[in-house]
Amino acid sequence: MRWQSMLAIYILFWAFSVFLVLPFGVRTAQEAGAELVPGQAESAPHGFSPKKIAIRTTIVATMLFGLFFLNYVNGWVTADMLDWVHHQ
Repeated sequence: MRWQSMLAIYILFWAFSVFLVLPFGVRTAQEAGAELVPGQAESAPHGFSPKKIAIRTTIVATMLFGLFFLNYVNGWVTADMLDWVHHQ
């Protein structure tokens, strides 16, 4: 696999992982014991940290890409295994 393909696939895993990571560790102002800013929704997150999200996302994406690459090298699951039409 070319490095450009690996990079593109990693970026896709990273973008997907953002949506996996975002809901974890989120606390509302009420849960954090802080007062709401006028006009703020009660469900709005308190103390959003993009750096923390980026670090968590990078860890998850790296693990997922590692599994993908190991599968690519070792052939654990192939397209032929997933083709149910021709296996029946």
